[in-house]
Amino acid sequence: MVSIGEKPWVSVAELSDTYGQFVVEPLERGFGTTLGNSLRRVLLSSLYGAGITAVKIEGIAHSFSTIDGVVEDVLQILLNLKQVVIRSHSEQPKVITLKAKGKGEVTAADIEHDAEIEIINPDQKIATLDTSGKLEIEMIVKRGKGYVSAERNKSAHLAVGYIPTDSVYTPVLKVNLAIEEVRVGQEINYDRLVLSVWTNGSLKPDEAVSESAKILAGHIDLFQHLGQRVELLGGEGEHKGDVPEGVLDMSIEDLELSARSLNCLKNAGVKTVGELVANSEADLMQFKNFGSKSLDEVREKLAEYKLGLKGDEQA
Repeated sequence: MVSIGEKPWVSVAELSDTYGQFVVEPLERGFGTTLGNSLRRVLLSSLYGAGITAVKIEGIAHSFSTIDGVVEDVLQILLNLKQVVIRSHSEQPKVITLKAKGKGEVTAADIEHDAEIEIINPDQKIATLDTSGKLEIEMIVKRGKGYVSAERNKSAHLAVGYIPTDSVYTPVLKVNLAIEEVRVGQEINYDRLVLSVWTNGSLKPDEAVSESAKILAGHIDLFQHLGQRVELLGGEGEHKGDVPEGVLDMSIEDLELSARSLNCLKNAGVKTVGELVANSEADLMQFKNFGSKSLDEVREKLAEYKLGLKGDEQA
């Protein structure tokens, strides 16, 4: 690889609560595309956001209903609620409420919540009431990634009367990238990466890019320590003779974890013990609904096989 005389740097060309443009230069030819595409995929798929997962409307049993004194039917109200942008500072599900009565327009500003919840777009319309109109809604808010259908949000633990809804957690709406030629000295064989990011306001564009870079770097870091991982898998390191044959290929179900911990790992795509120990504590804590109790349980089960998570001290 040809050495770049000038160290690559990042500049912020434009930044608001919902749009940011970032320029990285100079990069070796090809690295603009490599970095840009990688960041784009992470930005659109791997960032946590908050969304409404279930709704309970007073006097309503299903989504194909109408409410006396309310112009919109229940289905339209659910669609409007889906457009409410929420920022949650809690790892646990939260319940927010809305109560309205009398003629007028009901907006997201009418939603009641505690300090751990922020409504980013309070002007979002929810319903229109006439003089006799009355609307009482309870909503469950959770943190998650990507898109989750109403079917997946349906849960045995969902209280009677709640209607599961589609949830769009992704805070990033759109990502564009452009690769331009840039001159370094007399050479023009270098890339300039222009990354444009649009968000819904629950996460600022610079925060989104920074968080995506951390996620990407964390996964690339796995390859930096590949030699250590080969020792573990190949049995040539300190674990030789200590780890029973086949343990790393075991299903995580064989660890006899609690249903909550097991489901969290499965939903995150972890299937075997080998895949589990390739994750660090920080990696696991990013999994949806995976908390400190689950972490302690996983460590305890791995210790029975003289194994630990990535970065843990081994006995």
